[in-house]
Amino acid sequence: MGAPLAIQVHRTSTKNDLKEQTMKTIRWGIIGCGNVTEVKSGPGFQKARGSELVAVMRRNGNLAEDYARRHQVPRWYDKAEALIYDNDVDAVYIATPPSSHREYALAVARAGKPVYIEKPMALNFPQCQEIIQACEKANVPLFTAYYRRALPRFLKIKSLLYEGQIGTVCGVTLRLYQRPSVEDKKGATQWRVDPNIAGGGYFVDLGSHMIDLLQHLLGPIRSAVGFSSNQGKLYKAEDTVCGAFTFESGAHGVGFWSFNANEDLDSTEIIGAQGKITYATFREVPIVVEREGAVEQFDIPHPEHVQQPLIQKVVDELLGVGKSPSTGRTGAMTNWVMDRMLGRK
Repeated sequence: MGAPLAIQVHRTSTKNDLKEQTMKTIRWGIIGCGNVTEVKSGPGFQKARGSELVAVMRRNGNLAEDYARRHQVPRWYDKAEALIYDNDVDAVYIATPPSSHREYALAVARAGKPVYIEKPMALNFPQCQEIIQACEKANVPLFTAYYRRALPRFLKIKSLLYEGQIGTVCGVTLRLYQRPSVEDKKGATQWRVDPNIAGGGYFVDLGSHMIDLLQHLLGPIRSAVGFSSNQGKLYKAEDTVCGAFTFESGAHGVGFWSFNANEDLDSTEIIGAQGKITYATFREVPIVVEREGAVEQFDIPHPEHVQQPLIQKVVDELLGVGKSPSTGRTGAMTNWVMDRMLGRK
């Protein structure tokens, strides 16, 4: 499909023009250069080997231009179509809220370009399936930004499990409690608790990371059920979710997420036949391994740009020298689990 006519290219007032490209560089464009791209992800595309950030887009052109200027990105747009059909953009990172993931992913696939999409992958599992099918039809790679799959501290947990440090895994318990924020108590507008934009509440935003990471560590979840409710009535979305699930390995799991709690807690326990591993998904606290009466801790800090390790793996795969652990199919499975915990079919 050819590029639309009359696309206006906006260049920033930087002296850094587009470099001469080789087959060893993936040139990225970002749709939705908001807060998540400021530190977590955006600089990662600039610092990863074989990667370059050449264009950004935001519907507010002034904000897009400001981002491009501050981050020294050569081009900016206020229309997604213009970025998608920029001939200097090889692959596209979709960093908008979930309600527009499907629309933009399908458009990027039609343009024949690889898609790297923020989590959760879409509003629900059926939308994830549409994205997967579109990318497969267009023969373009699809990745989901579940970056914890590539962070050193969680790779250490995976290594401990692989080494059999706690024996055969029997089960998992997940707990995430948070006090309501000042903004939520005031009834402030927050897209993360608007089901029409986010696909749910904080469970979808934060619980998705926990569920996806567990599937990376322990393998696919084969069945899941759950209950959800809005106990605090501070916003439209659910604020309390409990779920039970089983892995293909035979291990069992239970989870409880409360965003109307009187304390903050972030704890995951992986229980084995010979010990257990305890870790936090969001807080940077030590990994604790308990076995045979002994306790060992591993304190592994996150990198400055937490998405950079995963971005590197995506770039490596696109260049044919590696493999990303987070794909469209793995991202879709997390949506599938969440849908079942939220009582969706």
